[in-house]
Amino acid sequence: MANQSKQTENEQPKQPPQQQEKQPGEQSPMRPQPQSVNPQLKGAERLKGRVAIITGGDSGIGRAVALAFAREGADVLIVYLEEHDDAKETARGVAALGRHCLLFAADVGDPEVAKEAVRRAIDEFGRLDIVVNNAAEQHPQACITDITPQQLERTFRTNIFAMFYLCAAALPHLKKSDQAAIINTSSVTAYRGSPELLDYSATKGAIVAFTRSLSGQLAESNIRVNGVAPGPIWTPLIPATFPTEKVEKFGTSTPMARVGEPWECAESFVFLASAAASYMTGQMLHPNGGEIING
Repeated sequence: MANQSKQTENEQPKQPPQQQEKQPGEQSPMRPQPQSVNPQLKGAERLKGRVAIITGGDSGIGRAVALAFAREGADVLIVYLEEHDDAKETARGVAALGRHCLLFAADVGDPEVAKEAVRRAIDEFGRLDIVVNNAAEQHPQACITDITPQQLERTFRTNIFAMFYLCAAALPHLKKSDQAAIINTSSVTAYRGSPELLDYSATKGAIVAFTRSLSGQLAESNIRVNGVAPGPIWTPLIPATFPTEKVEKFGTSTPMARVGEPWECAESFVFLASAAASYMTGQMLHPNGGEIING
């Protein structure tokens, strides 16, 4: 039986060799293609009539969240950097589900972008109910001395400063919603660390503290603030970050011995945005393939 288990583990599917030269990466050239939806899941109007802003919504987890929200009846505005083809594919998917997707190409690290994203959402849809802070970047370095001040500031600006900017810009409109929710994307690295992703992991830890602190600040306003801390999910950021040998084995060290698909992560966002999570704030969900991180 032990030999059989070992053989099964060794035969777990791995990703074919691939690498992208620029972050945050593009979804269209990935093989296999990330699974943004599970066709067996049917909508139940859990987010009917609501409007969401999703950063990093062109691909990966962000695309899967946009499609899952649309399936449940929400319109979305997605903010993305410059991956126009990926963003258009997300918009097509949302339209196929009978909802509207507004595209906004911009750098989330700019505080003026947050204000503009909110303005566009209000002008187009007339309301704002959900903010999903999902955009991120990561740059492996072997030693802390290799992290330049420019990289450090850039990683923090994209990964955590942008969350402050967007939440502040959205707050007046979220206060008018009867089902307001903010959902922040952290990472398993916030809890167990990652030696080669030191600055990235630090931002993800900051996101956990930000989520818990903001939830307390906004509880009286009936705005729920929660987060999702994914483990290894098959997104464009992976081939855009790691060398081919790490991409091939990505996710196989988890207890489930495989990488997660974006749709498997997106369902946590749907739950946290819906009325089913009405008594949850300041919490983190952990779609991570079974890794126990006690967070």
